[in-house]
Amino acid sequence: MNMLSFLGETPTIALRNAQIECGEDAIVISTKKISDVSSGNPDMYEVIVALENSRDESKVPIAKKKIIGHDPKKDEKFAAQFYDFKSEIMKMQDAIEQVQKSIWDPKSQLFDLTIPPEFVDIYNLFEQNEFDQEMTYTILKKTIKQLPVALKSNPKKVNDFFKLILRRIVPIKHEVPLRKHQRKIIMMVGPTGVGKTTTIAKLAARYAYKLGSNYKVGIVTLDSFRVGAIEQLNAYTNIMRLPLEVVKKPEDLVEALLRLKDCNYIFIDTAGSSQYDVDKIELINEYQQKVEEMPIEKVLVLPANVKQTDLQEIYTNYSRLNIDALTFTKLDETISFGNLISFAHKTKKSITYFSVGQNVPDDLIVSDSSFLIECFMNRYCPRR
Repeated sequence: MNMLSFLGETPTIALRNAQIECGEDAIVISTKKISDVSSGNPDMYEVIVALENSRDESKVPIAKKKIIGHDPKKDEKFAAQFYDFKSEIMKMQDAIEQVQKSIWDPKSQLFDLTIPPEFVDIYNLFEQNEFDQEMTYTILKKTIKQLPVALKSNPKKVNDFFKLILRRIVPIKHEVPLRKHQRKIIMMVGPTGVGKTTTIAKLAARYAYKLGSNYKVGIVTLDSFRVGAIEQLNAYTNIMRLPLEVVKKPEDLVEALLRLKDCNYIFIDTAGSSQYDVDKIELINEYQQKVEEMPIEKVLVLPANVKQTDLQEIYTNYSRLNIDALTFTKLDETISFGNLISFAHKTKKSITYFSVGQNVPDDLIVSDSSFLIECFMNRYCPRR
């Protein structure tokens, strides 16, 4: 980028000189008055224009002294000069990029918030994690206002502060093992392919063998629609030596649960379906209505690798089953975790477990806000 200066008694004359020498490609950078009659000199204006380096150098005008209406010899000290402001322009571009990062520009255009430089990295982290924009706005606005000035200059303390805020808004249901004579029935529901059957196998292995309490665990499957569903569960239960009941009609569920009356934990696997297949969801409702006198915890199993609007659609249609809690799968298949946090917070449903892979029983993590926030901050799901 070449910078050239042209002079004239008026801004118009100076600009005309620039156009004569440089043509229409010249970009006006600045116009300023450099002398006036009060100093004993005639009024004089300077126009600085820029020319791209790609232009033919032979066409770049040599510094001119010509000033319309004046003897050039009297004004030699105002002769046009050659400038190279490339480094200054690069600095300006960097500054502009920094300002752009600091502008709150949500798609909804509902909010207006300028992000201070010390919060830019955190703001970008929320955006990259697909965190709900309304919640992001509320969190950042309160933090900008409330965080002590002394802490704002310390990036680690800023990060720690946001971790604390996230920890407060993540609803977690802590695992509380049963006492010796207690019993709990858990029904896993959700769309096709989210990993309900695999998650049940992991949970069954955990309670039967990993907690050191020798819990009796039984499994019931209502999934007679999916090819290979019963065979998959049968393989798991044979390896773990656990009882399996196959139920094909709602009225048969009571007898199946009675046959497992000695079990501390009973997991019910249901047929997956699209969230828009209301008939199949209602069929699950018919099953649970047959045993409504028995307390059953309904857990909605959701994939972590879908956007929040899809999670909301699934929840809206499955909520007719009176969902009690959430379990998230496929955390190893995404790098965005803000949708999980904001979704759980909005629905007020606690998270029970995270599935981080296909290995049974290892790839299962008991719900923990610190783990989810670690995934959020690093945009990576570690396997513990």
